[in-house]
Amino acid sequence: MPTPDLVADELVLTGRITTASNATFLGSIGEVTVVYKPIAGESPLWDFPQGTLAHREVAAYLVSQAFAWGVVPHTWLRDGPLGQGMVQLWQEQDPAQDAVTLIAADNVPATGWKDVLQGQDENGRLVALVHEDTPELRRMAVFDVIVNNADRKGDHILALTDGHRHGVDHGLTFHRDHKLRTVLWGWRGEALTADEEDGIDRVSEALHGELGRKLADLLSVEEIASLAARCAQLRLAGRFPAPSGDMPAVPWPLF
Repeated sequence: MPTPDLVADELVLTGRITTASNATFLGSIGEVTVVYKPIAGESPLWDFPQGTLAHREVAAYLVSQAFAWGVVPHTWLRDGPLGQGMVQLWQEQDPAQDAVTLIAADNVPATGWKDVLQGQDENGRLVALVHEDTPELRRMAVFDVIVNNADRKGDHILALTDGHRHGVDHGLTFHRDHKLRTVLWGWRGEALTADEEDGIDRVSEALHGELGRKLADLLSVEEIASLAARCAQLRLAGRFPAPSGDMPAVPWPLF
């Protein structure tokens, strides 16, 4: 069977993902399963320009490509049944794995996991929000700092069977002001690895070339300048940041 043209071949809708805050559909292009988010279905936000979420999703993929870590699945803009929108390759999760979860506060493992915060559940029991302590998730945390991700929920991290972790739902990214809200705070204050520093350097360098040219069609000049500044600041600091500012450090809901 011939490989479909992901931009030109017909995109057929097969269902709707009703848990998403914006119009989100499951579809197919030939035999390829995709997620489709039409710009026309984006909910207005007070702090992000209207009609830009799909562009930010594509920009996040391009930055992910520059990192060369495969954080974001293949994502692109194209026309669809409801107009132009973001299309992303569907990723099949492993239901037996959770990269982020809530557990009893007195049951946090001594190794392999990072404790983010503790609180009470609806029954008054003490629980802890924890995430894996893995190179894959550390890379995603670095990526989130650089793209200024304002919505890294637990369910926006897809655990694949082979151990890889994909991040999805990157519409709330690249704001020029500090907006970082994430469940991946477990490494706050820890030094970056050489691999993580190299990834930041790749993005910084790419901004002066093809990446910068492509982002110019998706983001404002100010947003691209802020992206470059975050690369420089994180590289200079050499360690994961801690929460700062008056805004909440984690998204709500957490999942």
